[in-house]
Amino acid sequence: MSPHQPYRGRLLALSFLLLFCAAPTPGDIGSCGQTPTSLDAGRFFAKKDAIDCAQCSSCRFRTEACLRACAAGNSAQTFPVGCVPLVHDGQVCLHALEVASCESYARYVREVLPEVPTECNFCPAL
Repeated sequence: MSPHQPYRGRLLALSFLLLFCAAPTPGDIGSCGQTPTSLDAGRFFAKKDAIDCAQCSSCRFRTEACLRACAAGNSAQTFPVGCVPLVHDGQVCLHALEVASCESYARYVREVLPEVPTECNFCPAL
């Protein structure tokens, strides 16, 4: 038995401990160092409505969802009870909507069973 073998075991254990303790906490990945701040529903939905309206106009959609988004002062929506998305979540959602194709947007604003983009599905389990 080598005199260095007990140290190898300790070094290996220390390496694993460091690896798991130094890793980012869940939710920190992709937040770019922002402090976790709750998303303001009024501001978020006003921006979302503006993007929805612009995309509907650009893609020439005339669904109820498009008409609601383009109606003045229609941002009185709220998040479901218990759903508290962060500002970063809202930023990711709005960016996804801004870059969505007309084909994707057609699914988001269709009359029957509209889809919610994955990036905007803040609290799917509620």
